[in-house]
Amino acid sequence: MAALAAGQAWADTCAPDGEAPARGASAPAAEPAADPGTADTGGTAADGAEAGAADAGAAADPAAAGPGAAADPAAADASAAGPGAAADPAAAAPTSDSDLYVVRMDPDAASPGGTTTVHAFVGNRGRDTTASPFTLVVTLPEGVTAEGPYFPENCYAFQEGHRVRCSFPAGLERFRSATALVTVRLASTVPAPGTLTGGWVSVRGADDCNDENNKQPFEIQVVETTDPRPAA
Repeated sequence: MAALAAGQAWADTCAPDGEAPARGASAPAAEPAADPGTADTGGTAADGAEAGAADAGAAADPAAAGPGAAADPAAADASAAGPGAAADPAAAAPTSDSDLYVVRMDPDAASPGGTTTVHAFVGNRGRDTTASPFTLVVTLPEGVTAEGPYFPENCYAFQEGHRVRCSFPAGLERFRSATALVTVRLASTVPAPGTLTGGWVSVRGADDCNDENNKQPFEIQVVETTDPRPAA
């Protein structure tokens, strides 16, 4: 089984050391609303009885002292900028300077009607451990169908068995790798000997800072038989 490293250089799009994207910060607290009782009315002290009667009348005014008056807009703004605003999903999304890349690995040869296994090999050569899950997608050549078993177990086939998707959790450390194993079957009608082309392995992660090395092709060699030669 042939294996060729992707060998691409670190992309300029990756943040330099010490310049990782900033994580979300809490929204500043709103300034407290001014106390209406401290406002300067510009008037002098009035007759105590008249002032008391005026105050009593204002307090009894439903329009002035009703529920609508108590709903201070400034207080409502402060509530809107509270914990809910600080938990902005976009601002709080996990980030890292990880760089996922695919290494080309051609499966073992197979005969018409036989099976072989695709090794979808991905590594991380970024500065950080991956902070988000990532997904591998295997696209098979014409005349080849996914059959299983698969690894990891969450892999599943779609597009009539022509493609397989596998998911891996966050936490792939720098310079470590992960591999999905996809068992496939060749149609009995594929020509032998021959080469089946058009296979691809691709990877995608939310915090992958370089997508130029996220895809590699593979080929399957078709042989007339994989049975061992009889002894002379």
